[in-house]
Amino acid sequence: MKRRIAILGSTGSIGRQTLDVVRQHPDMFQVEVLTANNSSALLVEQAVEFDVNSVVICNEDKYEEVHDALQDRDIKVFAGIDSACELVAGDNVDIVVASMVGFSGLRPTISAIKAGKIIALANKETLVAAGSIVMSLAHKYNAPVLPVDSEHSAIFQCLLAAQGNKVEKIHLTASGGPFRTWDREKIAKAVAADALKHPNWNMGAKITVDSATMMNKGFEVIEAKWLFDMAPSDINVVVQPESVIHSMIEFEDGAVVAQMGCPDMREPIQFALGFPKRMPLNNKKLDFFSLGSISFARPDMEKFPALRLAFDAIEKGGNIPCALNAANEAAVAAFLEGRLDFYGISDVVGNCIAGADFVAEPTLEQVFETHNQVFIKAKELIDGRIV
Repeated sequence: MKRRIAILGSTGSIGRQTLDVVRQHPDMFQVEVLTANNSSALLVEQAVEFDVNSVVICNEDKYEEVHDALQDRDIKVFAGIDSACELVAGDNVDIVVASMVGFSGLRPTISAIKAGKIIALANKETLVAAGSIVMSLAHKYNAPVLPVDSEHSAIFQCLLAAQGNKVEKIHLTASGGPFRTWDREKIAKAVAADALKHPNWNMGAKITVDSATMMNKGFEVIEAKWLFDMAPSDINVVVQPESVIHSMIEFEDGAVVAQMGCPDMREPIQFALGFPKRMPLNNKKLDFFSLGSISFARPDMEKFPALRLAFDAIEKGGNIPCALNAANEAAVAAFLEGRLDFYGISDVVGNCIAGADFVAEPTLEQVFETHNQVFIKAKELIDGRIV
């Protein structure tokens, strides 16, 4: 039987690449539900191509536009995040690809978990903001969480080779982003157009800026803690500029297992959708002879203070990672709009997590309260700065 898929955020980078995987394996997958926030035209185009059962446009102002475009089709049209939460829990869905950008992906992902769906998780913020809650619910409702991030997919694949042996350390690789070779003075003058020129990966704007600040790697450390039940002190970040080693695990005897491949998100997406089966993929294959060499370096936390802030947040625990995420969402949005300088991102985040009201074991309601309060505080700090 075909695996029936719902895609949260189908018009984003991960959503579009997920649909490309489906195109290559129409005998394996059937898309049932698509959701988008604002990209109504592309949502309609995708719905028609994949003949889906339902679509959700989360921006309710665009409902009529989507409804009118699909009125002659046998496709149900809904609006609002509540509709997305309801549809991903439906009996016609087996796998939910959680690829909405930011904190907004938390509610529908939890809805899918409570319905016992397989979660192909591409939304970092879900585990950053509420990792303990999400993973506890996943265990309670027997909902497998399969990582789609290239790094966490790599770790997951390496663990399959571990055969139950104890993992001593996780090595998360990082490209270093577009500013890896820049000095701090030059980075300080960087604008959004500079930050969006990632040397290896084709990603959405928000995650690309997070890669430039290395906050993205900090988020991945937090994700790895929850996904693989590892202490943050046992998670190491290694800059690997060629982006061919996607991550590694190290055993007690010093042996290291790595997962390698070309930088193409379709590979980890397909692995999650088809797990445990591997399938052909029309992608570029790794050529060791043209690659020549692979280099490694320590991350520079003086140039990239956001990475240190993420480590600090997970060490403090509780609701502080949620505060980290909320402040970062507001700061990155302001940077992309030209209202905040590059290092202003980490300055705002640092101020927000230092001033956040600490909750050691937050409930889901307290997670949402923390996000809303810190997001407002971050916007106030941004409005008070001069770019």
